[in-house]
Order: sequence, then structure tokens, then C-alpha cells
Amino acid sequence: MQVLRTRRRRLLVLTGLAALLLAASGGLTAEATTRLTDPLQRQVDAIRDTGVVGVAAEVTSPGTRAVARAGVAERGTRKPMPRDGRFRIGSATKTFTATVVLQLVGEGRMSLEDTVERWLPGVVGAGDLITVRQLLQHSSGIPEVLPQIASLNSADGYRAERFRTYAPEELAGLAMGRSEDVPAEAAWSYSNTNYILAAMIIREVTGRSWGREVEDRIIRPLGLSGTSTPGTSPFIPGPHARAYTAFGAGTGAAIDVTALNASMAVGSGAVISTTRDLSRFSTALLGGRLLEPAELDEMTATVPAPELGVRYGLGLGEIPLTCGGSYFGHPGELLGYRTWAGITRDGSRTAVVYATSDGGPDTQQAMRALVDHELCGASARQRSRTGPSSAWSCVVGDGVSS
Repeated sequence: MQVLRTRRRRLLVLTGLAALLLAASGGLTAEATTRLTDPLQRQVDAIRDTGVVGVAAEVTSPGTRAVARAGVAERGTRKPMPRDGRFRIGSATKTFTATVVLQLVGEGRMSLEDTVERWLPGVVGAGDLITVRQLLQHSSGIPEVLPQIASLNSADGYRAERFRTYAPEELAGLAMGRSEDVPAEAAWSYSNTNYILAAMIIREVTGRSWGREVEDRIIRPLGLSGTSTPGTSPFIPGPHARAYTAFGAGTGAAIDVTALNASMAVGSGAVISTTRDLSRFSTALLGGRLLEPAELDEMTATVPAPELGVRYGLGLGEIPLTCGGSYFGHPGELLGYRTWAGITRDGSRTAVVYATSDGGPDTQQAMRALVDHELCGASARQRSRTGPSSAWSCVVGDGVSS
């Protein structure tokens, strides 16, 4: 399917694309679903046993969709995890943002080699030496803003500021206040501020907000009915499990943090979605339905990310499989919701899992193990085309909004 290059064309193809997606996911046989569900359920149970309150996962491949749930939707109750429950996907949002930027690049409205100064004059020190590519690749050297956000760093801060609205300009100022200047040739360093700036650039290029562009370019054309950009709303619409975190104080001190104005994560971690929608988005992206080949190649061209022990492209990580080869994906975390989403290189198989609450020291590894196990079934085909990959270490979370 040709890339959706203008709003008018996106509206015209909406019905057809939605029909294709429904056809891809709707023709499942009971036999196929059952065959995948049992081993998936065991892995989901293993994640629950690491100490999370609730967990849900979904695995898709041509003609099959398997789902599994464990734990409860609300602590102290027997409410099951909701079917197609919605949750904050944290830094998996970055893939959405990078996709919009690359669409604008493909439309000739901007370039990856444009400087930050061109679009955001005076916002970033040495902005004339930092490119859009460096923002999306986390090689800009721009400081991380999250330590400045009280609602993400302590229970008292959360209670006091969970409904506070941040403007992107304010967030950029808070981040840059930590450094008067930024080195142009900075080493790779993960910073959510990069994607806040990318969201600001999207607004400057299009004259419309980051949220509107994500909705019109990705959410509506793909029929992602459980996905939204909440803006300043602190609520999660539709069915969802509660989120809990102890802010590093230990599991006994965990509080309910479901309500949150996520404006501090615009472009970097604010999207709300479901396992089903993330699977659809990933399949469309790697399947070439959102980006032209040149822009998809830019997104998936990776560089070493030493902090994470993997490789990183533009809004996507390249993560090794234990059976050889690698997959693309992005973990995410935002106050009590943890996400791990992965897709094979050819876009044919996805695995998405999310958990509520902090869990224990083995939670993230168990989530990664689920994705690894489910995607390894397709790795033999990948290796025949891409060759073996290096034995990178496990990608790790990077704070409250990874």
C-alpha cells in the first residue's frame, strides 16, 4: 500500500486500511488461538510471579492472534485484567513521534539534517550544531528533563503535581537550565528531552500540535480505536487496569498513580494504547505502510547504544534474540505501567506485553524473555536474510518514562 502522504489521501484510504487490518486479525481459528495461548499463558504467569499486580500480553502472526492475562486490574480485588485494556505506553511513544517526523521528511517539508536552531531558534544551546537526526537518535547530548518533574519522582510530588500542565517550552527550559551549552559531538545518551523537542519541531513544521499529527497520520488511518494522545487529561479512557508505584521506596509503599497529566511526556511518553493497537501499529510500520522505503531505512539504521547494550535507530531499538538475529521494538515505562513491544524485521510477527506496578528485580527480564521467546519462532527466516547478530546484552529501563 502506498504511503499516506497527505491528510486527504489518509482519509481516503482509512476505510480500506481498516478493512485490511480487520481481515488480518479476524480470520483466526480456535485451533490456532489455542495452540499459542497455553505457552503464552505460562510466560504471563511467570511475569505475574515477579511481583506485579497485573499483566497482559498479545502475540500476532499471519492468521493468528493469541492473548493471555494474569493478576488483577485493581489491587485488593478479584477484578481480572481487562480485555484490550488501555495503558500508558511510556517510551514506546517515541516510535510514533519518529514516524511522524520521517513522514514529514518524506514529504519534503523538513530534513533529518535540519538543525534544531532552524525550527526552534534560541531554545537549545548550540542548537545550530544539533540536527533532527541527533534528536531522534539520542546523540544530541541534550540533558534529561525528567529529574525536574516532581510528579514522577516522589509520592509527595505526585500528590501535589499529578494534575499540573507543562508546556513543551517550559520542559525545554527546565532541561537546558541544567546546562548552558550542549556539545555538538556528544556520545550516545538517552534523553526524553530529545523527543519533547521533536514534538515541538512537528508543531513548527505543520502548524498543528504533535497530538493532532499523531492522530491524523497514524491513529485514525490505522483504525487504532484504543489509542489516544491525551493532551492534558489525567484520565485513561475506556477499560484499564490501575497503576501503582513505590517511587523506589519498596513495594510496601506503592500508591495508586493511575491519574496523571502526562503533558511532561509530550512526544516522549504520553501515548495511551492497547496491546492489540501496538501490534497493528508495529505491523503497519515495518510492513512499509506508514513510511516510504528510504525513510524506513533511515529509521532502522542503527548505531551502538552503550547505555542500553543494544543498537538504536530513529525511535526504534534493535534488540538481539537469544536464538540468533534481532528484532525491532521499544520498552516503555510511565508511573506504574511497564511495556515491552517487539516485532520481527519483516513485520510478520509481533509480541507486546505490559504490566502494572513496579514488580520486582526480575520483572523486566521476564517481560523481555516473553518477547524473545515469542519472536524466536520467526528468527530462522530472518537469519536467512540478515545474517547472525552480535550477542548484545539486555536492554534496560531508564527511569520513570523509559
